[in-house]
Parts: sequence; C-alpha cells; structure tokens
Amino acid sequence: MSKKYDIQIEERVFHFKEPAGTSRGIYTTRRSWFIHLTSPSFPGRKGVGECAPLPQLSCDELPGTDTAGISRYLSRLRELCTKFEEEGEIDYPLMRPYPSMLFGLETALLHLQRGSLALFDTPYSRGEETIPINGLVWMGSHEEMLQRMEKKIEEGNRCIKLKIGGIDFEEELDLIKRVRQRFSHRELQLRVDANGAFSPAEALCKLEQLAQYAIHSIEQPVKVNQWGLMAQLCREAPIPIALDEELIGVNLPEMKRQMLNIIKPAYIVLKPSLHGGMRGTEEWVEIAKEMGIGSWMTSALESHVGLNAVSQLAAKIYGPHITLPQGLGTGKLYTDDIIIC
Repeated sequence: MSKKYDIQIEERVFHFKEPAGTSRGIYTTRRSWFIHLTSPSFPGRKGVGECAPLPQLSCDELPGTDTAGISRYLSRLRELCTKFEEEGEIDYPLMRPYPSMLFGLETALLHLQRGSLALFDTPYSRGEETIPINGLVWMGSHEEMLQRMEKKIEEGNRCIKLKIGGIDFEEELDLIKRVRQRFSHRELQLRVDANGAFSPAEALCKLEQLAQYAIHSIEQPVKVNQWGLMAQLCREAPIPIALDEELIGVNLPEMKRQMLNIIKPAYIVLKPSLHGGMRGTEEWVEIAKEMGIGSWMTSALESHVGLNAVSQLAAKIYGPHITLPQGLGTGKLYTDDIIIC
C-alpha cells in the first residue's frame, strides 16, 4: 500500500543573540526538528512544522540532554511520523504525551492543506488586524535587566513581562518600582514570571511586596506539583496567579478539569509545544473558559516557523479584536533564524 504522505525530518540548532536567562538556567542555543511534509494529494506543495521541546521542561523531552537523549527524541518522532505517513491522519490519543511533536505535525499538515502560512482564515491572517504582545525582559544583572526594560518601553511596548527569581529579590523590586514611578498601571501593564523560583515559606510575603506595584499577574510563583500550596496562594495572594509549567504533562481532559478546579488560578498561560499541540491548547482554553479562568498564549522560543503557527492559533482562538497581550514577542531571539514569507 502506497503512503498517503511523505515526511522528511531536518534538525537545526539556533543561536541566541544574547543569553536567555530564567530561574531554571540560561539558554544560549535552541534545538528544533522540522517536519517537511508532502503528499500526492497536494502536488507541488510542501508543509513545514517545527518540533521544539524545551530542555528539562517539555514532557516529551526524552531522558538525557546528551547525544543519546537527542537520538531518543528523533527516534520517537520518526516512529510517530511513519505511522502518520501510512495512516494519513494524526493519532491524537497516541500523540497526547508528545506535544512538541504533535504541534509540529499539526502545523505541517495545515500548511500543506492550505498551501499558505496563513494556517487559519482570520482577520490577522488576512493582514486586517494585529495581535498585541508583551515585551519580554530576560533575567540578568540588575543593570542588564534595567537596560532591557528601557529598550522594550522605547520600542513602544505597553505590556512588559519580567523574568524574576534569578537575582536578589530587592533588586527585582527596585526594577519594578522604577517603572511604576514613571508609568501607572493604566499606561503600562506589568507581568512577572517566577518560573517556580519562590520557596513555599516566602511565596506569599513576596507576592504581597509585589502587589504594591499593581502587577497584572505572576506566572508560576512556586514549583510544580504542589496543588494544595498553589490553591492556597490563589486564594490568598493579592496578585492574580497564572499557571504555566503546572500544565505540562496534564494531557487528559478530566485531569485538566481536576487541576483547574482544585487550584482555581486567575489565568493559564499556554504554549502549544508544551501543552498539547493545537488541539490540546484549544481544549485547555475551552475548559478554563467554562470555569471563569482567563488565558493567553505564548511561544516556547520556537523559530519563526513555530512562532507563526502559535500566532495563527492565537488569532483563531482569541480573535477577532484581541485585547489581552499575548506572549509572542520572541521573533528576534536568534542570529540564524529561518526567514519565512
């Protein structure tokens, strides 16, 4: 039996213009695998999707960051792609545990079927609307973060997101205070992302200190898998809390409902490469909406191929007329990004 699709897999390593610091560590390079999809049903066309797991974070980053770990990821990706080639459709139950691979395959298939980088028909894809974004300030020294923050404001960003938890907390508060002395919360929205950096004993105190500066929200103040603690913080903290890493690996609808019902966050922050691909992300949004929980979408540091797909999906889910800034301002991270048009 002839294959319905043909897939070629390409591996690429991207290099950050500046080190990207989080409380989990510093990124200087980024590895992605690209699915190049063709089919006799679409002669002359090719679909491209990006599979981009984040080291030590993605649930489908198979054990080992060395050559053996990379080989295991590629081997599993090849197995899943072969199954798709032969059957001609995505096996969603099988691929739920592999969100970065699923997202790449979904992207490539949509690209092939539509014959366009406009993966969905939206005002955004037609060039009629833009999507508001936050300006991301990576961790660094106090002076580095101050300079980066100033640059984001000069570029016209009216929503700034600071990665915190990497330097002295008093210095981080000083950065936020400086911004608030110049811009009210009506003029500039401030978000912070702790990436689980706060200890259980100090979390509430730090949230109370941040609250005096009219913070829009804080992502993942404490480490994952502490649902009771996170639920308590969501009840008692004076700042709205958003879940991010907490969602990773929670792939079944009933588990999603259970988590959100227990923790009751104000927001969830969704990365399709981490949180279930396109279908899984839409599922998260629908469940959260039913429970009165807000959400927005952000990239997982993909190249322009993945970033375009995340942006297109955000426009489909939240549009038209998106007002809440999305985390899509990551298009200038690499010295050697892919040019798409």
